[in-house]
Amino acid sequence: MSDYKIILYLCNWAPHTAYHNLQDNGYQIPPEIKMVRVSCTGRITKALLLKAFEMGADGVALVGCGPGTCRYGTGTLNAVNNTEDTERILELAGIGGRRLRFATFLPDDTEPLRRFLAEFTADIKTMGKSPVVPMGKVPAETTEDPTSLADILKKHDAYACQDCGKCTSACPLALSGKPYSPRALVGAIAAAPPLSEAVIRDVWACLTCGLCHERCPSDVDFPEFIRDVRSWIHARQGDENQAHGGFFQSLMRTMTSPEISPGRWKDRPADLIADPEGKTLFFGGCAPYFDIFFRNHAGLDTSRTLFDAVRLLNFFDVHPRLLETERCCGHDLLWSGDRQNFLKLARLNTEMMNDLGIETLITACPECYRTLSLDYPRHGVKPAFTVMHLYEFLEREIDKGAVTFAPLEHRITYQDACRLNRLSGVGALPRKLIHRLMPTRFTEMKDSGAASICCGNCAWTGCDAYSKALQVRRIRQAAATGSDLMVTSCPKCQIHLRCAMEDPFLGRELMMETADLTSVIARTIRWE
Repeated sequence: MSDYKIILYLCNWAPHTAYHNLQDNGYQIPPEIKMVRVSCTGRITKALLLKAFEMGADGVALVGCGPGTCRYGTGTLNAVNNTEDTERILELAGIGGRRLRFATFLPDDTEPLRRFLAEFTADIKTMGKSPVVPMGKVPAETTEDPTSLADILKKHDAYACQDCGKCTSACPLALSGKPYSPRALVGAIAAAPPLSEAVIRDVWACLTCGLCHERCPSDVDFPEFIRDVRSWIHARQGDENQAHGGFFQSLMRTMTSPEISPGRWKDRPADLIADPEGKTLFFGGCAPYFDIFFRNHAGLDTSRTLFDAVRLLNFFDVHPRLLETERCCGHDLLWSGDRQNFLKLARLNTEMMNDLGIETLITACPECYRTLSLDYPRHGVKPAFTVMHLYEFLEREIDKGAVTFAPLEHRITYQDACRLNRLSGVGALPRKLIHRLMPTRFTEMKDSGAASICCGNCAWTGCDAYSKALQVRRIRQAAATGSDLMVTSCPKCQIHLRCAMEDPFLGRELMMETADLTSVIARTIRWE
């Protein structure tokens, strides 16, 4: 029996007829191929394509109807787009884009289909086994996490809740109309197990934005509490509450495989200066993956933030090391309950960077900063390097003097990143930098600073109509300031708010230019 596994997603219509004719004519389908009959290739999402690799496939073929013959109209076009995007992500992640193929056949294309199957099988064998270690074949990690809901309640002192309701009155979801209450959720969990389906839904719905903790007179850290409850649920039921089919969690789990070799910075602009032996590392994060996955969003280019961050480091004569093999920090795995794979990723990252002798790690991503600086040590993974947010570096260098800024011909407002604002303790830094700029005007939104409203999602969980209502509310607050540019500090803020701007009914009303603060600084900073 072959050691290779190739998943063939086969459309139920034209290509299935050709496939059936092959079998009727006595052709032996290569034993490496496992056929999955689907109603239309356009319904095989990027998440399903990637999931096959996560589960151990060495190759995946998506075979559909020829252009213009799809019974569902846009199925072939959807399949082409999904395949192209996933190919690019597989290549970027170091798994190999050529392990995924898309082809179309008519009912009488028996011989072309036979050649395709034979050639694709041969190509996969030439490439060798996938570098991804299939989930389920890796020994479970042992952790010191609480093993019961009572332990979690005790760990976070949730019994200290005074039932005052300040958390609910501040919760952005509750204010968006969702029947949701942090205090009620704590009470329901305290009365369990078993947890009801409604309670589990609310656990996954939480934005973990930290506003409730900000207002809690008993200092109950609700986001940390929710994170541990999610881990408890995940260990027993898995994760079925993820946005985009769980694509990003699946991608991060593939990155726990030691043998993958990402090509993270291959397409960086030629003007960026890096030191391949440097002791200061710039850690980019997942923006390039986001840009591919969401490439149809208007003007989305979160990778620009990373390039501009390196330009700013170069401006101050710092030539950082850039790791081609950089993996995700694991933030979304941790906050969506998959603590086991988060720890694998954390250990891989830390060991690699420690072995390289990295002394300082700088990142422009709020989630990477929070994860690397706080969550790694809290989970027993101790980096030998210092973690610094880019804003800390910029404030320090700009404060030395001899730096000015060109006028910024915009009226700006600022959208706080929850991980930077309330969950990392460096929320004052963005405003310090904004006040150094020279915009036409800077006006805060109604809810700002410690009271700032989340962009509507965290760790790709719990996205629903209430999240969208929250995003619409936030954009309207930005528009009410009279600003024409919303400055952000997080790629996910840009993604989620731009998504809301594409609302088919309210889109024109909600449209506003957005830019990351890093990019705004990079295009206006000058030497005196």
